[in-house]
Amino acid sequence: MTSASVALAMSKKRVSTRQKQAVIKRAKGCCEYCRSPMQYAVQTFSIEHIFPQHLGGKSTLDNLALACQGCNNHKYTKTKAPDPASGKFVPLYHPRRQRWHDHFAWIHDFTFIIGMTSTGRATVEALQLNRDGLINIRQLLYETRVHPPK
Repeated sequence: MTSASVALAMSKKRVSTRQKQAVIKRAKGCCEYCRSPMQYAVQTFSIEHIFPQHLGGKSTLDNLALACQGCNNHKYTKTKAPDPASGKFVPLYHPRRQRWHDHFAWIHDFTFIIGMTSTGRATVEALQLNRDGLINIRQLLYETRVHPPK
C-alpha cells in the first residue's frame, strides 16, 4: 500500500452509531429519496454519503442521508444524471440542501413519484424511484393509511 492510499483510507471516517441514529431520526425512518418507510422494508437501510467519499465527501451529518437499499444501489457514487426531458446532465437531488416537495410530487393515489424539476426528473430515472416493488408496497401502505409519509 502506498502512503497516498494509506492517507486516503485514514481520511475516510466511518459513520458512528450516534450519527446513524441522528440520520434515521432526521429522516423520520424513511428513505430520503423514494420516501419508503424502513419499518416495512425487507432489506436494511443504509446511511449513504450524498457526495461520495471517493470524491472527497465527508462522514458528517450534512453529507449523510438515509437510503433504502434500492436507492442506495442505484445512486452508488452518482452525483449527476441526465434529465430525461432535456438530455442535459444535472445534479441529483441533495436531501440536505433541497426540499423533497420542491422537486417531486405524488400522483393522486401516492404510488408514483413524478419529477417536477430537471433535478427531480433525473433523480427519478437514475435511482429508479418508481420500481415495481416500491409501487406495490406504496399501494398496500396507502390502503392501510400508512402512506404517504408525513
